[in-house]
Amino acid sequence: MKKLLIIAGALALAACAATQAPDAVAPTAPGFLLGLWHGFIFPVAWVISLFTDKVAIYAVPNNGGWYDFGYFLGIVVFGVGARKTHVVTRDNIINVRARRID
Repeated sequence: MKKLLIIAGALALAACAATQAPDAVAPTAPGFLLGLWHGFIFPVAWVISLFTDKVAIYAVPNNGGWYDFGYFLGIVVFGVGARKTHVVTRDNIINVRARRID
């Protein structure tokens, strides 16, 4: 019974997936490289988009999965999520034994 509920839930979620015709996207729509660039400049574009309607943080229409993948890589790997140089070190260790005060 549990497997049947899981399969029914998975099918219900799969039915919510958006689809579009392949010819609905123009050949000049933004692709992977522009998605990568838009993900990299996301923090700046987001701040500017708060003050003007002419700047958006995501290109619509785009060519779908490759744009999304580039956008994700731009944010996580090259943009905001890239924190490899941030190292936390501990310089001093203080070892103090607690004393009971009577």
